Parts: sequence; structure tokens; C-alpha cells
Amino acid sequence: MKSILIALFLAVSLQAADIKVFFSPEGGCTEAVVHNLNCATNTVLVQAYSFTSAPIAKALVNAEKRGVKVQVILDKSQRTEKYSSADFIQRAGIPTYIDDKHAIAHNKIMIIDGKTVLTGSFNFTKAAEFNNAENLLVIQDAELAHQYTTNWQAHLHHSVLYAGKQN
Repeated sequence: MKSILIALFLAVSLQAADIKVFFSPEGGCTEAVVHNLNCATNTVLVQAYSFTSAPIAKALVNAEKRGVKVQVILDKSQRTEKYSSADFIQRAGIPTYIDDKHAIAHNKIMIIDGKTVLTGSFNFTKAAEFNNAENLLVIQDAELAHQYTTNWQAHLHHSVLYAGKQN
């Protein structure tokens, strides 16, 4: 009964939300992420399993340069991944953390300005945009963003600062 009530609550809550959906391959997922990052004015919180997309990494760095507070939590695989964007964003001054508490930190989310949530199966990678069948939801809902932010902060609490590539 409790799970039915939770599902009903989420369905009712999201009815008022503005939701856009994108699909890959070549369905505009990367473009939607970059567009939303370009619109950020205050904060961007990121959790990513795989992160190799140059356009998304550049948009994060550009947001940081505009004065947006950007913070990123990545899966531990990004310490040794050959094409990770972790070093690029970390060198640009973006606080970058590694969540190594879990077997896989498989989240793929961005929380922008405490009101926009980007989530779905879409990894922040070139392969996700051009080769894979993935999806991205862009949800404008402050309450949902708050819930994701609370979860993001819990993961930050047990994450460690990224110190660069470990070979």
C-alpha cells in the first residue's frame, strides 16, 4: 500500500511539472544538456557514471566561468578511464569528487538552479549521443530538484576529492 501511495504522490506531483524527453542515437540529448547548462545562473550539481562528452564538459566549464557554482561527483571508474572528462573539468577549477563507496555509482543526473533535473539512462558521452539507445528527461520541478539535491548531498558526504588520473 505504501509503494502505491508513493507512486500516486509522484504521479500527482509531476503532473504540474514541465517535462521534455529526448532519445538517442542522435535525438538531441547532448544538445538539451548543453542548452540547459548554458541557461544555468546559480548552481549545477552533477552525478555521472561515464563522462566523456566534450560539449558537455565545455558547457560545465563555461558555466563555472560565468560564476555558476558547479560541482561534480563521478564513479570511481573515471579515475582510470582513458577518455574521461574528469581531468578537464577538475583543471578548470570545478570541484570534482569520486563516489567510491558503491560497486558502481551509476547515477546520471544534473540539478540546475534548484529547479531543473536532467536524468535518464543517458550517459554524458559521445557514444550515448551517437551510438546507444538512451533517454533523457528534462524536468522543471523545484520539489523534485530538492529531492535529487538531498540525495546528491548524501553522495557528496561519502565521496573523495578527485586528484587526477591514476594510471
